[in-house]
Amino acid sequence: MIRWLLIFLLLAGCASQPVVPHPSHVEEVPFAMNGRILVKHAGKRDSAGLRWTHQLHNDEILLLNPLGQAAARIYSDDHKATLDEGGKHYQDSDVEALMQQVLGWRLQLDGLHHWVLGLVSEGGAMVERDELGRITVLYQDGWEVRYLRYADDKADSLPARMELSREGLQLTLLIDEWEWNPK
Repeated sequence: MIRWLLIFLLLAGCASQPVVPHPSHVEEVPFAMNGRILVKHAGKRDSAGLRWTHQLHNDEILLLNPLGQAAARIYSDDHKATLDEGGKHYQDSDVEALMQQVLGWRLQLDGLHHWVLGLVSEGGAMVERDELGRITVLYQDGWEVRYLRYADDKADSLPARMELSREGLQLTLLIDEWEWNPK
């Protein structure tokens, strides 16, 4: 009886562990991530908490102040992009142009949703890999993406710290938490 109870408890403990899919299987899976971002641009340094929800046809990025409140909300779908900041509402058809106009810097979301998963997006790229086959440096679409840390020492682990650089802009992205198929 005790042996069955121990087996049941062991199996129940295993079932409660979060399952992180291998990156090659999550490319088009909706995800959400929580973390932090540091932006260096034009002699300025800004940092914020970050909540990014990526769906197949839309993205929502919340830049959070130190108290966890939204300082800016960026939303884009197949038709439009909006950016809300400090009580002001901005709209454009291109999310990157809108970010550049309002924030003074931009993220390339169509590439970034692959890069944060440790994957190369469509198109040409130069890639350097570590001994486990994980990307260490990626050059794509004018960006240099350095993978500074992965979540663990497994070949299929997800990035935990990245540095993205392009034309005087440097972004450091720290990923603290992943969610799969968020609502």
